[in-house]
Amino acid sequence: MSRMVRSLLRMMGLYELTDHEDRLEIDREIERRTGVSCDEAIEMGLIGRDEFLSIVQEILRRKKGRKEVELYI
Repeated sequence: MSRMVRSLLRMMGLYELTDHEDRLEIDREIERRTGVSCDEAIEMGLIGRDEFLSIVQEILRRKKGRKEVELYI
């Protein structure tokens, strides 16, 4: 699991909303979108804050089976 994903989730106050599997899904989605490891993508700035939040929201929506998950930061 990505140390950068964990760090960003903690900084944004979202870590507690995710479980281990969610964080792995976030890692996979970042890697799918960028073609590089998630740590590298974040460090290189290939994934911005808005896109990261969008990915987290998408993963949580899938998990919860909800139409909308509101993240207030």
